[in-house]
Amino acid sequence: MRDLPISVCLLAIISVMLLPHLWRAKAANMAAGPLTFFLCLMLYLSSFSSGILATTLEFNFHHKFSDRARQWVESELRIGRRSALKDWPQKESIEYYNVLNRQDRKHRQPRNVSPLTFSGGNETSRISTLGFLYYADVSVGTPPVSFLVALDTGSDLFWLPCECEICAPTSLRSYGLVGKSNFNIYSPRNSSTSKRLRCSTRRGDCPYSISYVAANTSTAGILVQDILHLQTDDSRSKPIKAQITLGCGRRQTGAFLKYAAPNGLFGLGLRAISVPSALSRARIVADSFSLSFCSDNQGRIIFGDRGAAGLFQTPFATNRTGTQPRYNVNVEGIRVGGKSISGNFTALVDSGTSFTSLADPAYTIIAESFTSMVQDGRGKPAPNFSFEYCYELRSNASIVPTIGFLMQGGSEFPVVRPTILVNAMPTTFYCLGITKTTGINIIGQNFMEELKVVFDREKLMLGWEKANC
Repeated sequence: MRDLPISVCLLAIISVMLLPHLWRAKAANMAAGPLTFFLCLMLYLSSFSSGILATTLEFNFHHKFSDRARQWVESELRIGRRSALKDWPQKESIEYYNVLNRQDRKHRQPRNVSPLTFSGGNETSRISTLGFLYYADVSVGTPPVSFLVALDTGSDLFWLPCECEICAPTSLRSYGLVGKSNFNIYSPRNSSTSKRLRCSTRRGDCPYSISYVAANTSTAGILVQDILHLQTDDSRSKPIKAQITLGCGRRQTGAFLKYAAPNGLFGLGLRAISVPSALSRARIVADSFSLSFCSDNQGRIIFGDRGAAGLFQTPFATNRTGTQPRYNVNVEGIRVGGKSISGNFTALVDSGTSFTSLADPAYTIIAESFTSMVQDGRGKPAPNFSFEYCYELRSNASIVPTIGFLMQGGSEFPVVRPTILVNAMPTTFYCLGITKTTGINIIGQNFMEELKVVFDREKLMLGWEKANC
């Protein structure tokens, strides 16, 4: 029986097990029936029992609209089955390619999934004592343990304080917060779903080390896999368990030990190691997410959200496969008040940076134009204050110019709150919320206030609209 052609065996097995509607169309040509299938199956199984695969297998693939596929459909028609052969597109016609393209898009999209958010809900909070960043409660591991993490579109890795050698204090009182308990520390040993990752180039644990833009701020540790607890962002609130890679942060330095992200950082960047990348790669949700920044220091995060129709958009000035894929955008002009001024620069859209930072010439152009429109006197709240352009607040008499960035593609990114308030008794100041940097431009979270910002990673587009808070 080993002399039976393998093609006959394979077609018989596929016909009976996988494609019964094609069995009838091909039976006459193959001269294969149930007995042939049975003998082939026995031959296949016996090859494994002897520890040797009898031969190689060869598959023939057919295009969806190929001539062979059309013959099978015609066979279905002859035996009385209904078919849409009349809608078969002419090869290489416009409709032919349109139909294939539509099918490709359907295949790429996640099926029957709703946007997701963290298991505790989609609300985020801006916490002034923790660097004015937006934070969310996340649950990780089995049993789930909660952590208060900063949401950062400017980095990729999700890390938690873990097996600490140098970590921030866990007491909430250390940060002026009131709560029932202290911050948690992640422990791979205490999670039944945790798995330490191994590097291909070395034995043992896979280490990581990341330095951030803030001076002397870094995290280092090892990489692990575990479960992130999510839920659908709809009326059902269906729980979702997603396997993700995270950093077991054993050593933190700089701002992570003082006021910024003491309980972990949730990287939302473009690289493959980020949580949004893991969710889309597993087809759990569409490759996009949104962050809403509301006027009451509250916000929302929704994974899979692409925003509403008519969203203002600009393309990311980045290559996802490049050495440093980031959410960079091209600014092609600036508006201050009712005046349009020249300005052309590339900036990183970074929710993990509290305040917008610009290099010259953009910094000076905006600051001087802003000052020329302000009628209040210049002042400085403190000698070493970080913000250079500050003005004495005259209650309701002060008129603050608005700012907008004209983005590549023609849409304006509106800065609803270009200033910050500073109480320096007995005088109250308002300051232009931009700090001066060298060689890097960052649109920080203060310039995203009152906006819903959509990071469409599949289309590589940044979108925005007024936040519906």
